[in-house]
Order: sequence, then structure tokens, then C-alpha cells
Amino acid sequence: MVRVTKNRHVQIDRRTLGPCNTNGYTNCYIITCPLTGDSVLVDAPAEAAEILKQLKGTHPRYMLITHSHTDHVGALFELKSKLRIPIGTHRLDAKGLPLRPDILLDDGEMVFFGNISLKVLHTPGHTPGSLCFLIGKHLISGDTIFPGGPGKTESPVDLKQIIESITGKIFALPDDTEICPGHGDSTLLRKEKTEFAIFSSRSHDPNLFGDVLWLSS
Repeated sequence: MVRVTKNRHVQIDRRTLGPCNTNGYTNCYIITCPLTGDSVLVDAPAEAAEILKQLKGTHPRYMLITHSHTDHVGALFELKSKLRIPIGTHRLDAKGLPLRPDILLDDGEMVFFGNISLKVLHTPGHTPGSLCFLIGKHLISGDTIFPGGPGKTESPVDLKQIIESITGKIFALPDDTEICPGHGDSTLLRKEKTEFAIFSSRSHDPNLFGDVLWLSS
């Protein structure tokens, strides 16, 4: 478990779980209100018992899913049976989950628990219903943006869409926002904006998509 941040307003912890795939191990995040102990789980990759162990001592209120890919929802069914708390995701990814979500989230909505308010950003491109979750100056970005580039896309249209999501929604946030991705380590928004400026200053193959990096694609 990695402590992303802890202050009197919020605690965010990252747990990295398997199985390993082409993206590496997958991150899930536990956001806890220090005053009430209420918590939210973002993504449920695998190893439900490990996630339950990390949630122990908190009061889980929601499971929020950034997108429906298997490596982010592998433990969802078991966690739902044990925790019996609402699952929230975007309607465009809802059919890809192993069970029906309880809440359909959309851009700009707020999720409240304890004394914390969490903002939902709809950032399509990696999947049609991809979501990011903003808590203060921390953005849990799923597979929308990583250190060095956007999430993997399946077509040039998807790449255009994910870049529009990043530049329109994520780059509008303060430069000192910490991006907490679905795989790997965190990054700072100002770094990604600087590297994207280099990417956007160059010409690119109109058929570009897939695993794109700001500095080398």
C-alpha cells in the first residue's frame, strides 16, 4: 500500500494488484475521510481479500469504476457480495461490468461521503465511458492519462477523442494537480502539459493510435 496523501481533510491510498498484463499490475485507490472513517474504493482489479484487508477500519460507502476493462473490475463481483455497497460507473461502460451498477455517473456530478466531495469527469477515448475522479488536487485518472502519454486507443478516432478529453477536461485543472493513474506511478499535471506541448508541436501520421507517448510518438 502506498500513501498518496494524508491531511485532516482526506487520505488517499494506492494498492497495486495483479494479475500482470500488458499494462502491468493495476492500481486501485481507497479514499478515506479522516473525520468520519467513510471510504470509497476506486476500481477493483483483483485479489478481493487484499482489498477488504485495506478497507478494514473504514466505512466503505461506494465502489467507483473508472472503466469496464477486466483488469479494473476482476474483484468487483466478490467485493459486491461482501460489502453490499453501491457500484457507480458511466452508462456507456455499464454493460461491460460483471454485474449491473447501482449508480450511473456522468460528467460534472458529485459523489459525497463523510466530509469529502468527489467530482466526476467523463473522459472518453480509452473506452466510451471512461471516468476520472477529482478530489481536491488529486485526480484518479484510470487509463485516460499516464506519465508520458494518454491511455491506449483502438483507432485514430479514439486517439483524437482521448486527447480532447485530456486537453478539455484534465488540462483545465491546476498545474500542481497530482495525476494518479490506473497503472504505474503518479505524475504532475504541469509535466504532462509540457510534454504534450512538444507532442502537439510536431506533425503526426493521421493513422496514429495505440500506445502513444508525448515525447516519442
